[in-house]
Amino acid sequence: MKAVAAFLLVLCHLAVSHAWTCSEAPRLYNVKQIDAGQGQVVARTSHNQAFLLIGSYWSYLHTNKLKHVTVGPAGLWGVDTSNKVNKYVAGKFLPTTGLTMQQVDAGGDGNVIGVTSSNKPYCLTSSRALSYRRTGSPSWTAFGGLLKYFSCGPLFGCWGTNSNNQVYVTKKITATTCAMTGWQHVSGITAKMVEVGTDGSVFAVTTTGKVYQRYGITSSRPQGSSWRLVSMCVAIQHLSYDLGTLWVVTTSGFTMRCTH
Repeated sequence: MKAVAAFLLVLCHLAVSHAWTCSEAPRLYNVKQIDAGQGQVVARTSHNQAFLLIGSYWSYLHTNKLKHVTVGPAGLWGVDTSNKVNKYVAGKFLPTTGLTMQQVDAGGDGNVIGVTSSNKPYCLTSSRALSYRRTGSPSWTAFGGLLKYFSCGPLFGCWGTNSNNQVYVTKKITATTCAMTGWQHVSGITAKMVEVGTDGSVFAVTTTGKVYQRYGITSSRPQGSSWRLVSMCVAIQHLSYDLGTLWVVTTSGFTMRCTH
């Protein structure tokens, strides 16, 4: 693996565009998914184990096996292999009862959003998300439309992709009530996932493993104006962005952090 990592880094120094510089992240093998928010980074491996980055080391979060993990203003949340939503409280993940999810995101303004295995999007208000401290059945608010992946930021709305890999944005989701403004299709790429940073930055991974950033996003134009390719040396399967750092996971499970 060390030889593979070194080879990938050489390729990246040669291939990544001048606007971005990528280096090897603290090493964690077989990463499948990563999420960054509030200065924290979490990752999930192919063995469904969750890790938290502390300094330059990954700390294993002893818990049930997780298929997705997320961190942000709403705290640290995950989805286990039984599709139960979990919140990290006092050193352990507490599973919820009731509605099950295939993916959740804690990057909104204190609220949590997610999608079920039938691609139905839901929202948990900020007060319910932040006050959850024990096992139980939180009350989720249903949204219209169908999404397979869903991500929010606290500034300029939320983004998602559907089963046809089409990208959608909503101008605003009110964290305290989970009221939303409706979906708008954003053309230009077919994406398997899209992530929103806490500063409003939006990045997407296409079905072929390419990375794009959305430009022109403002409060009055949350859909932005154009997609720009972020050149990567290899195909990417997952990414996240926070505090000026783009964290990318290659299809081989290698993790890099990129800045510009």
